[in-house]
Amino acid sequence: MPEAQLSEEAGTLRRMDLPTDGHVHSRFSWDARLIGDMEATCARAVDQGLPAVIFTEHVDFTPFRAGFLTQSYPEVADFVSDGILTAPELDVDGYSESIERCRAAFPQLHVVAGVEVGQPHRHTAQIEDLLARGPFERVLGSLHCLPDGDEFAEPWDLYPRYRAADVFRDYLAEIPRMVAGSQAFTAFAHIDYPIRSWPQDAEPFRLGDFEEELRHALGVLAQAERALEINTRLPMDPVILGWWVQEGGQRVTFGSDAHKPDFIGHGLAEAGALAASMGFTPDVQPVAPWRLSR
Repeated sequence: MPEAQLSEEAGTLRRMDLPTDGHVHSRFSWDARLIGDMEATCARAVDQGLPAVIFTEHVDFTPFRAGFLTQSYPEVADFVSDGILTAPELDVDGYSESIERCRAAFPQLHVVAGVEVGQPHRHTAQIEDLLARGPFERVLGSLHCLPDGDEFAEPWDLYPRYRAADVFRDYLAEIPRMVAGSQAFTAFAHIDYPIRSWPQDAEPFRLGDFEEELRHALGVLAQAERALEINTRLPMDPVILGWWVQEGGQRVTFGSDAHKPDFIGHGLAEAGALAASMGFTPDVQPVAPWRLSR
């Protein structure tokens, strides 16, 4: 779709109902504990006219190399030992209480409790136990880390060691294993996650170079009846969404991946317009994924 037409449709969407922001963090996520004000996030969501916000706090049972995080985010140093970051467990009781306070304070806003589980296929028992302790209505599955020898590392930490294209292909190859190994998650988050940190000194990123691998991953997600998240931290390439439809994808969710109130709702109007242009329409329930209608 031409950019001008997409912008026009996004403007129309702003005047109508925006999608639910279905990927939001608060202080109950280990990487947002100093900046993630849940009440302020809800207040900003109301100001923007969002119908709902789904808090998807991090659940990361995979210890991984901290790398530059301790320099860029000193607050995570408490979780790092010998260069390995081990995230704290989610405070389910405190999280649930905060959700209830926001529901009472913002009755005009659907406030939903959820989680974002990293590498769920590697921690099935721990995640099953966690989900049994809380009323989580949205479970996002994320692939943040890949194995590297005896350790795990994020893409940005793998790029200096390996060819960027190989890292992305390894990431895409892990998605079918994640789907086969976990029934816990209903939507796959930020399929373009490794592109966020694509190194400037690597070969230029060309989406077409990875069409076969991306289509395969999308097809596996579609066959398993998972939803695909349109994450707006990095605008999704419309080609990926087109491949999702061609590979049988039926549902999409939306998420700003906000870690502080200022970012709630970022890019949702444009993402909604893109999804609508591909034939996805809202459900009667605002917190439900959009479905393909053609």
